[in-house]
Order: sequence, then C-alpha cells, then structure tokens
Amino acid sequence: MSESIKTDEKSTAIASYVLQAGPSSSSSTNQEQQPQPQSQPLSKNALKKLAKNKGKEKKKEKPQWGDGSNKKKKKKETANNNNNNNNNNSSKTKPESYTFVNKTPKGEKKDILSQPMAEAYYPSAVEAAWQDWWEHKGFYTCDPKDAMGKNPDEDKFVMVIPPPNVTGSLHLGHALTAAVEDTLTRWHRMCGHATLYVPGTDHAGIATQSVVEKMLMKESGQTRHDLGREKFVEKIWEWKDEYGGKITNQLRCLGSSVDWSRERFTMDKMCNKAVIEAFNQLHEKGLLYRDMRLGNWSCALKSAISDIEVDYLELEGRTFLEVKSHKGNPRDKNGKYEFGVLTSFAYPIENSEEKLVVATTRLETMLGDTGVAIHPDDDRYKHLHGKCVIHPFNGRRIPIITDSELVDMSFGTGAVKITPAHDPNDYECGKRHNLEFITVLTPDGAINQNGSQFEGMMRYDARIAVEDALKEKGLYVGKEPNKMRLGICSRSGDILEPMITPQWYVNCDSMAKRAVDAVRNGELKILPQEHEKTWYYWLENIRDWCVSRQLWWGHQIPAWFVTKKGEANMDKNDMSNNHRWVVARSEEDAIVRAKEILQCSENDIILERDEDVLDTWFSSGLFPFSVMGWPDNTDDMKAFYPTSLLETGLDILFFWVARMVMMGLQLTDQLPFHTVYLHAMVRDKDGRKMSKSLGNVIDPLEVINGCTLESLLQKLEAGNLPAKEVEKCKKDQTADFPDGIPECGSDALRFGLLAYTVQGRDVNLDIKRVVGYRNFCNKLWNATRFALEYVSDFKPTTTLLDDLMKSGKMALRDKFIVSRLMAAIEAVNENFKSYRFGDAQQASYTFWMDELCNLYLELIKPVMYDKSEANGDARWAAQATLWLCLETGLRLLHPMIPFVTEELWQRLPGRGTLGNDEKESIMISNYPQCNETYKNVAAEQGMEVIKKIINSCRSLRASYQITNKTLTKFYIKTASDAEVIRAQIDDIKTLGKASDVEINVDEASLPKSVGIDVLDDQTTVLMDIKGLVNFSVEIQKLEKNLRKTMPALENLESKMSAPGYEEKVDEQLKKANAEKMEGLQKKVADIKAAIANFEQLALSESN
Repeated sequence: MSESIKTDEKSTAIASYVLQAGPSSSSSTNQEQQPQPQSQPLSKNALKKLAKNKGKEKKKEKPQWGDGSNKKKKKKETANNNNNNNNNNSSKTKPESYTFVNKTPKGEKKDILSQPMAEAYYPSAVEAAWQDWWEHKGFYTCDPKDAMGKNPDEDKFVMVIPPPNVTGSLHLGHALTAAVEDTLTRWHRMCGHATLYVPGTDHAGIATQSVVEKMLMKESGQTRHDLGREKFVEKIWEWKDEYGGKITNQLRCLGSSVDWSRERFTMDKMCNKAVIEAFNQLHEKGLLYRDMRLGNWSCALKSAISDIEVDYLELEGRTFLEVKSHKGNPRDKNGKYEFGVLTSFAYPIENSEEKLVVATTRLETMLGDTGVAIHPDDDRYKHLHGKCVIHPFNGRRIPIITDSELVDMSFGTGAVKITPAHDPNDYECGKRHNLEFITVLTPDGAINQNGSQFEGMMRYDARIAVEDALKEKGLYVGKEPNKMRLGICSRSGDILEPMITPQWYVNCDSMAKRAVDAVRNGELKILPQEHEKTWYYWLENIRDWCVSRQLWWGHQIPAWFVTKKGEANMDKNDMSNNHRWVVARSEEDAIVRAKEILQCSENDIILERDEDVLDTWFSSGLFPFSVMGWPDNTDDMKAFYPTSLLETGLDILFFWVARMVMMGLQLTDQLPFHTVYLHAMVRDKDGRKMSKSLGNVIDPLEVINGCTLESLLQKLEAGNLPAKEVEKCKKDQTADFPDGIPECGSDALRFGLLAYTVQGRDVNLDIKRVVGYRNFCNKLWNATRFALEYVSDFKPTTTLLDDLMKSGKMALRDKFIVSRLMAAIEAVNENFKSYRFGDAQQASYTFWMDELCNLYLELIKPVMYDKSEANGDARWAAQATLWLCLETGLRLLHPMIPFVTEELWQRLPGRGTLGNDEKESIMISNYPQCNETYKNVAAEQGMEVIKKIINSCRSLRASYQITNKTLTKFYIKTASDAEVIRAQIDDIKTLGKASDVEINVDEASLPKSVGIDVLDDQTTVLMDIKGLVNFSVEIQKLEKNLRKTMPALENLESKMSAPGYEEKVDEQLKKANAEKMEGLQKKVADIKAAIANFEQLALSESN
C-alpha cells in the first residue's frame, strides 16, 4: 500500500502540472492579491520577446477598466460566493448605470440608515456630505487653550500645509502630499493629541504673473504693459479669487482635515505684515542690503530669478533651438538659432600687426569685453604682459591681464576673453583685476547703446551679425562643436542671461550655520536621513540670497529712495547713493527716517518706493509662524509654534525648507519644526516629471470623479500651451487613457498613493493601478455589508473586548483573528510613527483582505447560520469577534481612507447605545492601540497549520478538476498537529469543500484511489478520488498533449545532432536550445508518468 501511495503522490503532481488545472503546490492560495505599486522586473523570456518585437508596431493595450457595456452582463454575485470563485468577484462587477443625488443639506449629517445599504460601492455616494459635516461640527479646529503647554513631541501635533502655488489647480504630486499629511493629522487627532493642520496657498510671484500674462495675451492680445501695473495686479487678484477656490475645493474632495478657519494666503494682510517685519528686522541686523551683482536674468520676464526657477539643457554639440522671444533665424529653414559651438576670433593688439585669438560660445558678449586674460607662466604671451588689444567695433582699449585662476594654458589658445557683466567666472575675474563692467543687453534681451552698430538687435540676431562683421574685418577664425549647458527659465522657457543688476540680498552665513548645527546636534531631524548630505552641502556652501524680483505681482519691497525737492540726477541704482534707500514698516515710518537722513522738513521730502517685489520664497520662508500671527504674540503663536512636522517633496529641501529653518531661527530664535519628512517626487508611469508641457499632469478630481478622454483633451486646448505641444500632448493622453479615467473616489486615490510611498524613491505613478484600490474599497463595502447580516441581532457593549476574551467561549479562529487584529494595530501605529506609510497601508490591507475577509468571514459562515441553542455560545463569540474586527478595523483604516470608513462605521449596529463616551464620528474616536495580552501565538500557529491543510485540499481538488458542488473526503496524516487539526475539522470542511475529514487512520482503511499532497515531513493530505475522475478521458487528453509535444522535441533533437552544430552555433543559442530541450524532455516524461498513473488508478478502481 505504501508503494501505491508514493506512486499516487508523484503522479498526482504530474497530472496537475500537465493539465494545468489549478495550483499543484500546497502553498498556493486563491486569496485576492493587492495591486502592486511598482512594476516587476521583466523575465528573460519577456526581454527576448521585447527584443524580437523591436521596431514593430506596438499593439494597442487593452484598457484595464470599463463599465462592461460591451460584454454580456454577468450573473449577480454576492459576498457569500465561495472563496474558490475568486473571493467575491462581485466586488469587481459594476452595475450598468448609477446616478447619485446628494440630498443632505450642507453641513448636516448624512442620514444613511433611512435607506438600505447599496449593493455595490459608489464613491460619489459614499463620499458625499461627510466633508461638509466634519467641517460644520468643528472637528478640524483646535482651541489654543487645549494645546497650550503641551509637549509638541508627545501630546501635540501641528503642521502647516506646503502652500500650493495659486496657478490653477493641484496635480497628483500635491495629492500625495495631501494623502500623507492628512493621514498623519487624522491619526494624531484620533490618538488624542491637540492637532492643528493649517491650510494656505502661495501667491507664486513668477508663476502666477507668467500664467496671467499668457492668458491675457491669448484672450485679448494685450501685454501687462498695455494694462499698466495697477490694473494688471487687479486682474491677477481676480484670477486668484477664481482659481484659489478651485484648489480649496480639491483639498476638500481629497478629505484634507485642515482648519479652514485659519486658511492663509501668502499675500493676505496677516502674511504681509510678517513679510514687512521680517524685511525690516533683517535690515536692522545688517543681514539685508542692496548691491549691484551678477545673477540669473530672464529676458522674457524682465526679472532676476532664483535658482529654483532654472532648468538646464545639456547640449552635446552643435544644436539649433527655437527662441520664442526672437522673430526667427532667417538663415535656418525652421527659424532656429545655433548653439553648442565654440567660435574663435582675433583681437588686434594695439600698435602691432600681431593678433590674439580667443574663443567663446556666446559671441554677442564680445561687445562687452573689457579684458583678455592669459596665464602669467605662458611663455607664448609673456611679451604681451601689460599691453592692450583694440575692440574691432568701438575702438575700446582692452587690457591684457594675467590670471592663473581663470586661464588654463592647455585649453584652446590659452587666451580668454573677459566679459565681467555677462559671465559668472568673468565677473569674479573682473573684480580681481578692477576691470570695467559693461552691460550690453537691455532687460528684454536686445543689444543696448553699448553695442555699437548692433544696438537694437535681439541678442541671437546680433550673434549672427557680429560673426558676419568679424568676417568682413578678417578677424573671424572659425567655430567647432562644443558641449555646453544652457540655463532655461522654467516659467517662460527663455534662455537665461547672466546680468548685473541692482538687487536686494540677504547674508545667510550665520543663519545657515545655525541650520546646519541644528541637524548635526539632533535638534532637527531630516527623514530619510540620506538627505542630510544635501542639507549640509547647500548650507555650508551658501551664497547671499537675492530676494528682489522685477515683477508686478508679489510683496512690494518696503524700501523707499529718498530725495529732497530740487535735487536732480540722483541715480537710485548708483551704489554710492545706497544710503538714500530707507527701509521702513510703512510710508509714515519712511518719512520719519528720511527726515533724519536729509535733515529737512517733511514737505521737502520725495519718497519713491522700490517697484520690485520680494522673491516668493521670502514670504514662504515665514509661513510656519506668519500663519500663527507673528510678529504679534497671539494665542495661536503661543499655543502652536513651533510646529511639529514639515512634510514636503525632497525637491525643495534647500529652496523652501532651509529658508524656513534659517528664518525661523533668526526671527523667532526657535526651529519652526522638529522633524522634516521628505516624500518622493511623483512622476508619470514612464518616469517623467509631471509637467504641463508634457501633458501628463492629472488633476486629482479627474481620478476621484472620473473623466472622459474628451474632457482631458479639452483641458489641453483651454490651457496656455502652444499649438504644437497641445497636439503632442493629445496623442499621449489618448494613448494613456483611451476610455478616459474611471471614477475611483478620494479614498482609492489616497490609499493607492500611500502604497507607493517608499522613503527616498521616486514614485512612477500609473493611474491604472489606483483603479485597483477602488476594488479594495469595493471589497471593504461588500464584505461589511455581508458581515452586517451576521451581526444584525447583536448588541455590543462598551466592555465587549474584555468580556469576549474572558468569556471562555472563543474558538481557535476567534482567538486567531483577534491576535492578528492586535498585530495589525501594532504594525500600523509603529509605521505611522516612523513615516512608513506604504508599510502601514500594506499591514491594514493584509488584515482586511487576507485575514478578515478571505479567511475569518468564510470560516464563521456555518457558525452564523446555526442559530440553535447548542451553538449559542459559539455564535455569540463569533458575532462579538466580528463586530470588534469591523469596528476596530475601520478605525484602523480611517486616517488613510476617511470617507468609506465613516460611512461603514456609522452603519454598525449599536451606534448611539454605547454610553456618554461614545463619539459621534469615527474621525474623533480613539485610534486602536495594541493590547499585548490579547496576542495569541499558539492560535496563530494553529491557524497556519489549518490554512496549509485547507490550501492543500483546494490544490488537490483543482488538480482533478472537481467542481465546487461536489464534496470530497480527506484523510490527514500528521505526526505533531493532530489535536489542533481535530479541533478545527469544521473549518477544514468549510473552506476545503470536504464531506468528511479523518485524521491518522490505519493504512488498511485508506482507499486505493487517492490523490496525495505532502505538506512537510510532519503532515500529508490525501483525497479519495474514487468515482470522481474519468481516467480514460484524462488519459486521452494526456495522449493528445503528448502527440503535440513529441514533434517539437524530435525537431530540436535533430537540429542539435546535426553535423557542425557544436562548431557553428554560437554559445548563447546552444545554451538556449539546451534549456528548451531539458524542458521538453521533462514535459514528455511528466506526461508519460501521468498516463501511467491514471492507468494504474483505473486498474485499482476496477479491482
């Protein structure tokens, strides 16, 4: 008999492999798998197929969603479907149509109990009304009295939102920020901490002015100069009022539990007061000053810009580019201009026939040359020390200087032209040698009066003209391809120019040192810690911060140039007149200070306010304390500052986070927060940065509410993109979303985004994966709806958990799920504490899907349906356990998916009967905490044994293609777990589809025809298959498969045995053929063994 069993075991496995009828391994499961946030690496075969298909037209990818309108309507499935049927596939079946109308008056609680629970999950219906009710009830606010004196690390949580730019609408990067921040906020609030989450928007000086200028030109053909400053600024305020509301609506739809009563805009009165005070304090302490320096200049914006507004374009060599501010190169058929070349020309040496050859990538800047540098040790030019060259167009004498710091003797001719006013390196050289600084460009990028005959030409037209003029004079030498990097204005797309202009600067040295020290000594934590290196690098190499911008939109600089009546020709841009600049908190204050400087009466004073505005980052840097009322010592300032956490994207660590820390330490003498958590950059599924110019920016509302392809394309047309870019973006959108984007809901979007969060890694977000989390919400809805039937007659109590655990009525399955609930609670709390949101999401998902829905709910069905008196205790224990898992599990999920959890929590039986301490909303209820005493290792280990046996039963049934309606008898042989198995035979029968289960029976009692699965060296599962399998039919199938397989094997054997095969075929192909041969031989052997097995089984059964 033992030999027969061994043969059966081997052949059963073979039959399963050949027929591919189902999982053949005991470890396989039918549990629903969580959508994976990151794509898996391609297999070798996939890579080979990819290589073979290279260059071929790619097949159109079948959309992974739809309403099923083109398919036959599936049979209605309910949550009590068998687990083998893909675990409630009804969760993925959407009714043909559904229209929801929100009838709840704004601010009132949704009356969900007056109507039966919907049979499927509809995000729009579930998420309606809750946000308005939460706000109306004041759940988002925090009284300063409740926070005063509390420890910010333990009993208080305060965070300001990274204010999004008021330039239209939020994108999915902002949605990730909102998901992370609101998850933390809700968690802290439920943990009983004094919690405040402050919203706001940023006026975004350059971005907003640029957008409104484009809109103005598109709508009316006007420039801002046509309107004038006052009316143009009014236009921006109108635009802000329209689109600022859109942003707040998006945040509400995302479920952000911010305190809207404290909403701030970085140009409102409170923030403006803080900006004026900060500017004055920095000036009074000698840290803020006015100077003439070289910086980035956008000719399109006619403004200096900060480094964050600079993108870089790497050129490998000669490249032609479109320049939007120019009419077009008449010598190029596409009107593009030449870049990426090094042009050489000669300067005549004064009083000599000799010439000195220099080279440049920006030929037009030679109009501003005021020096030619050579190396002091270069023997070729020692005879030129102290001499001059003559400028060919204006006759200017240009000194030849020696500079070992700038000049590399081995590069080019060893002579370098110096344009101090238009190049950073030349600027430093010019200062070292006291050279003249000659600016040759106007603010809009044309050649100015210093450009001789080229005056009035746009700079790249002048480049062409200068080259022609040099050729005419015989001074042109030639040009060659040259790698270079172009600075591009991220707002206008214009190529940036280094320009010397008068600007206001902040000396950051002392502030930067304090910010560095704060991280080094542990006062400020930066997470992930790997970004500390970036922090140190930037701040230890910091330069003075240019804070002025030549814009009309922003905080106008609180500085006035003062003169007396009758004074003439006082140049405010002359640095020798800097003492005439008065920094003050108001015009009245400026007059007082002017009287002291000029020693004259008020009537004789003329004040001219600086027209420039402050860098947007200046006001943003004050945000953590300006929103609390600083510089006034308000209750909010005393209660909520410093804040707890700053959560933002890692791309603005230096540009915003560092400035907040520096200005917080300088102006309040405190760190503005104790922890910085940096989430990854959100990119599209192809790894590209989210950019309007790429057309891959998705509005979160388009995912939450769903949208058609047509609406996506219409949005592109309504934007400010050029026509060519619009067409390209349309193609990309059509390819990515051929059927539009389905309605996913805010909860699914939040849950999906959190799944992507892995510290330090960029998020390549595929919208299609978010749809998978809508299915999770659907599963949550259906499982709860189904479970509510089990507990409809159950009355919970305030001490239910303790009562249950002490009752002595719990089955192993009950103890198991409570233990797993405690483990999930512990994991989620620990992961929230350490900002591992993806792990917290996974832990909660696993508990709900794998352990509660797919296992426990299925196990308790027989118990719930048996309402006999004898089963009373077991049924009560199961009901109590289920109610606790539902109620606690919903609270566990709430910070991540707030809407559906509130809706389901409100539907649980017992609401309103649990005493005076019962909360009216899940969002203000207590967050679950792990009770270690309720963990049960033995129950979990026992359930693992049962799960393996159940999986084995399912595997055996699948191997023989036994239908669900046919029950089978199982025999279990175990050396160590007999008591555990015996105690849960009913559970094995429920999920294993068993008619009966016997344990450790005598060998003689085992049937002759069995399928067998060896779990491990301790346990074996056998299934009686007598009368269940038509062996002759199975043999015919196998023989047919064998006939198909043999020709492939014989053909390959023929090829590999052909003369010259070993010598002529390359090693890679031989290796591939050998692997293929091995696979075919194994397949043939397995088929033959399976045929022999079935023949033996047929013979045994006939006897």
